[in-house]
Order: sequence, then C-alpha cells, then structure tokens
Amino acid sequence: MQTKYFEDFLIGERIETSGITLTEAQIIDFALVYDPQPIHVDTVAASKGPFGGLIASGFQTLALTFRLFRDTGTIHDSSLGGSGGDELRWLRPVRPGDTLHVIAEAVEIVPSRTRDDRGRVRLQYTTYNQRDEAVLSVLLDHIVARRSPLAVSV
Repeated sequence: MQTKYFEDFLIGERIETSGITLTEAQIIDFALVYDPQPIHVDTVAASKGPFGGLIASGFQTLALTFRLFRDTGTIHDSSLGGSGGDELRWLRPVRPGDTLHVIAEAVEIVPSRTRDDRGRVRLQYTTYNQRDEAVLSVLLDHIVARRSPLAVSV
C-alpha cells in the first residue's frame, strides 16, 4: 500500500493487514523479557491455570497489532508519532499457532489547531485470529503529516 497522508484518510475506511502466526517460542521469549507471568512462560503451570495452556501476553498482541498495521505501509512516510490510545480490550487469549490479522478503521480525522502540517487520525484497531474471532480492540491516535501544509490566506 502506498503511504497515506492526513488528507488521504476517509472516515469508515478500513485497512486490512496480512497475518502472522505466533509460535510457542515467540510467546515465551517475549514474555520472559516483558511480562514473565507463568501463563506466558511456563507450559506446565499454564496448563493448570485459568486458560488451560500457554497464552501470549496481551502486550505482545498489542505490539503485533501495530506492527502488522505498520507493515501495510499506510503511514510509512507520513507518521509523526502517536498521541495516545483508549479502550484497550483483550477479548480472547492468543495461543501458540494462532494466526493474527488486523483491521484498522478510520473513525475520526481532525486537523491540528496549532500546526498546519499535520492532523490526528484515530483508528479503531481490531485484531482477529484465524477463526475470525476478535482477540483485541483498541483506539489509537496517530499524528499524520499533510501532503503539504495548508496555505495561509493574508
């Protein structure tokens, strides 16, 4: 996909990503560094836990959600960072062997009031597994460059 600039986004527009399959090793490796709970790093303990087996850290799922979106190229050359997020929900556990993909929908597009070279694009992300079950949802705000700054009339 070609890079989109602020003025290229449309409310309701949906961007779908490719998929990625998580291995047990990837889940454990991530969790050992960032979220070392038994349900993420110990297969024996996880099998006796509330999920009946090893599951990915929700933070890994969130990171993969953004990575999959980033890999579409949608904001590759226009991203000026982010300004936050809301309503993060982990809806279902992600297990070894699950293949995730994301649909990001533009829900709000607001020009900056102070900078004529950018605006905020709010995307509703929903991450799905291979059975098309939603596993994560989050609203993220992206600061996106304009193709060219607005002309100021004098």
